[in-house]
Amino acid sequence: MRVLGVDPGLTRCGVGVVEGVAGRPLTMRGVGVVRTPADADLGHRLVAIEQGIEEWLDRHRPEVLAVERVFSQHNVRTVMGTAQASAVAMLCASRRGIPVALHTPSEVKAAVTGSGRADKAQVGAMVTRLLRLDAPPRPADAADALALAICHIWRAPAQNRLQQAVAQNRLQQATARHAQQTQRITTAQQSHRAQRAPQAQPAPQAQQAPKGRTP
Repeated sequence: MRVLGVDPGLTRCGVGVVEGVAGRPLTMRGVGVVRTPADADLGHRLVAIEQGIEEWLDRHRPEVLAVERVFSQHNVRTVMGTAQASAVAMLCASRRGIPVALHTPSEVKAAVTGSGRADKAQVGAMVTRLLRLDAPPRPADAADALALAICHIWRAPAQNRLQQAVAQNRLQQATARHAQQTQRITTAQQSHRAQRAPQAQPAPQAQQAPKGRTP
């Protein structure tokens, strides 16, 4: 599996490509940052991010795009910019038919370091170790993008099993509802036919001869 991880941001959007399967050594195929000037118009910055993501998609042909799930922060301006960059990345992937997976920061930290409260230095150190790199990727946004890709590769098998179980459960429920509905329809039809069936007329009784007379 080849995954493009995206750590969304307006000024620095981290991108990293990791290839491999769960339970085996992983390989980094590329890492970098898509940058936009802070003083540029918002629309132009989003276009620049789109162009950068498209270049990475063209170059590495990932099977999945893993993006950090945006959540509320104290700095509303920061979270808005993160959400906008995240939407651009998801749009680029979806336009090509590439599946998009969202992972929270705590999920990524827990998957890579074993602790959902790990700091950026710990994440960078573990990414370096897991991918057998000479040094932690810089800036931290690039390391976070690789961590997202690693997280998805490791979590994908469990997520697939969960999705299959959910789909199977929904199918069973739908089948049961259909059987119940069919039974109700059949019962109603039988009741309707019974009500419309002609009632059997009683057989005429033979007339008895008057007493004292012989026929």
